[in-house]
Amino acid sequence: MSKLAGAVRGLGRVRQVGIAAAVFLAVVVGGFGLGVIGTPGVETVDNRFTSVSENTTTVETAITVSNPNPIGVSLGGTSIDYTVSMNDVAMASGEKQGISLGRGNTTLQFNTTMRNSRIPPWWVSHISNGERTQVTIDANVTDALVGDRSVSLTQNRTIETDILGQFNSTETRPVNASKPFVSDPVLYINETRGSWDRDAVTQSATPMDIEFDVYNPKPVPYAVTKIGYRTYMNDVQVGSGETDSGTIITPGERETIGVRNVIRNQRLDQWWVSHLQRNQNTTLYIDFYLVVEGGGEQFRIDLDAIDYEKPIETDIFGNKDQYPTGGGSESSGNQTADGESGTDGSGTDGDASDGTATQTDGERATPTDDGGLVGDTL
Repeated sequence: MSKLAGAVRGLGRVRQVGIAAAVFLAVVVGGFGLGVIGTPGVETVDNRFTSVSENTTTVETAITVSNPNPIGVSLGGTSIDYTVSMNDVAMASGEKQGISLGRGNTTLQFNTTMRNSRIPPWWVSHISNGERTQVTIDANVTDALVGDRSVSLTQNRTIETDILGQFNSTETRPVNASKPFVSDPVLYINETRGSWDRDAVTQSATPMDIEFDVYNPKPVPYAVTKIGYRTYMNDVQVGSGETDSGTIITPGERETIGVRNVIRNQRLDQWWVSHLQRNQNTTLYIDFYLVVEGGGEQFRIDLDAIDYEKPIETDIFGNKDQYPTGGGSESSGNQTADGESGTDGSGTDGDASDGTATQTDGERATPTDDGGLVGDTL
């Protein structure tokens, strides 16, 4: 009889526990529904580049999630995800299911591997968009316990460059052949112009149109038979070519000659590696030459006077001074064709939407990456 009574009491305790759990769940759900218990939200999202190799780039993301409740929350139905895009080109993403949040703020660490093959599509979008990129970071916390309610944070940052602007010049520059059979200067370049042909940009090629106004000071005509170029970005040759000209410049006259300079986009993933290794610094260098016939001679002239060198600097996440990559700039200089110096590239932080949650005074936990916070590889 005593055993039976004990069993009845045990069942009673189990029932009480079950009722208590059900009541607790109802209180939690009801609390979320009535706003008594707060829904976790995204406080901040911080990204930085941590390493780069021949084929991949590692992005570390720290997402701070706020728990407005006075107790910790461990919910299997709560998930967090984020995406980093540059002009709608997805660069990195990650997701974590079943997060545990301490009281106050919890910082979750993500390590995401990005394939460098994402760089050419981004470059195409950057040039097509007038050398303008919007870096967008979207982070979402979704809570299945309260009907998949989602709280999001969107951060925007604008990156702008002006790669060819300083090539446009009306400065007159002498062209020397440095040959024993002709005195220098053999020609003068009175004006240079350069622009992207955005309508002709493809996934494989980025063309720019280059023009020179050339003056012949000699008493004999010169025929410019070929115009050639080589384009480098941080010592990575991204383009080269030669075009037939057939332009005759008579004595005392001025003619316009031009060349279509094409960047081969498939080489830009190699450039990207060098760009990060130099802490997001690049030196663009275009080397021009002419093949000229005149006075019974044919000779090649290196156009040192108009070779174009342009420094380009980016700060994609706005924190490269705090988190530098590589050894900094290794450019050979920053003198432009106009004789002006400067660094190109600017970034502006946009407003963050839905990101005004107040930081609580509770505990702050920073979980270590146990392999469960590795994002998708793009």
